[in-house]
Amino acid sequence: MAGYLSEADFVMVEEGFSTRDLLKELTLGASEATTDEVAAFFVADLGAIVRKHFCFLKCLPRVRPFYAVKCNSSPGVLKVLAQLGLGFSCANKAEMELVQHIGVPASKIIYANPCKQVAQIKYAAKHGIRLLSFDNEMELAKVVKSHPSAKMVLCIATDDSHSLSRLSLKFGVSLKSCRHLLENAKKSHVEVVGVSFHIGSGCPDPKAYAQSIADVRLVFEMGTELGHKMHVLDLGGGFPGTEGAKVRFEEIASVINSALDLYFPEGCGVDILAELGRYYVTSAFTVAVSIIAKKEVLLDQPGREEENGSTTKTIVYHLDEGVYGIFNSVLFDNICPTPILQKKPSTEQPLYSSSLWGPAVDGCDCVAEGLWLPQLHVGDWLVFDNMGAYTVGMGSPFGGTQACHITYAMSRVAWEALRRQLMAAEQEDDAEGVCKPLSCGWEITDTLCVGPVFTPASIM
Repeated sequence: MAGYLSEADFVMVEEGFSTRDLLKELTLGASEATTDEVAAFFVADLGAIVRKHFCFLKCLPRVRPFYAVKCNSSPGVLKVLAQLGLGFSCANKAEMELVQHIGVPASKIIYANPCKQVAQIKYAAKHGIRLLSFDNEMELAKVVKSHPSAKMVLCIATDDSHSLSRLSLKFGVSLKSCRHLLENAKKSHVEVVGVSFHIGSGCPDPKAYAQSIADVRLVFEMGTELGHKMHVLDLGGGFPGTEGAKVRFEEIASVINSALDLYFPEGCGVDILAELGRYYVTSAFTVAVSIIAKKEVLLDQPGREEENGSTTKTIVYHLDEGVYGIFNSVLFDNICPTPILQKKPSTEQPLYSSSLWGPAVDGCDCVAEGLWLPQLHVGDWLVFDNMGAYTVGMGSPFGGTQACHITYAMSRVAWEALRRQLMAAEQEDDAEGVCKPLSCGWEITDTLCVGPVFTPASIM
């Protein structure tokens, strides 16, 4: 099949052969290698990314997905998403180069960084990337000088006070300042074509999307009144990437659909985008990490005993990766990674209080503590699920290792489904940049509840 992804890019596995099976084979091979040096590695299930895409199109049929390259820029991920027809949201020149290198056209790229270097604006202009975001007057001045043909998207601030990662502390203009920026853009002959927002990562309340969409409607009306041709609505990101998230993706989609029907009904001529990162890749990646050292510490606390009644002790395990590398979610997302043991312990094996530490020589590189694990040994492998977001390319600078190797896999069923659907899409591809609504056997049957709608916030 012609396109971005080929069978040479991944390991084809048959149905019933899981990612865990592949990990077992790879860790066995690494353990039997003649070299004494071992390194953490990923296994990426590209089929999981394909299924996530079908789910997205089922739940948000009016929204055109763009992938946030910063989340995971590994080649296999970029290729499979390009093959699926996604656009790409890039934050800098390096990311724009990456996606254009694999053949993604400029029309499918948005330079979604409100604060940009002049040299990188010039790069976008030279390579035909015309859709750029902004949130201040300085960016307008840069664009007038370096990329006058750009089409700008105004990034507005949101109420992300309850989100784990609050982007509005850094990016986004307040509603009361939007008219001033839109007026300046008009005077400077800069074309503003739409509005974007981002509610931050880990937002527990999907109603934040509805309120932001209502605010965008207000800014659209301002822009239209001033003579701007507003036709792009960018919903940003913040969509969960795991099944165990506090708010399910389907629930968020229901609230968004309700708000879109009210403020941007079907047929209104608005191109609706979303910038997704974690949603696509988090659950697709599993990492295997080796124990490189261990020590037992006796706890001088009379009266305390382990679960099996033996002397109280804790075991400290040292890994070749830590919080300054692929386990950075411990610092930024307050996550406590839970390892899966490659060797399933017997029920008779005692469990010991245990902690996992990275290679940095400081007291902050703690991956997990308060674990109860059987006795493990140097050279044993620990497996961690849901490791696809902001981990690739994050090899620990303290471990002396390069970025972790990635083995890509896809089931034959997923590959055949992807190939059939894309062959049909290629025959009908008469509009550049349009993401065809693919569908296959993976269907969403959950009933989506309709969320409340909101009125635009007033501007003081």
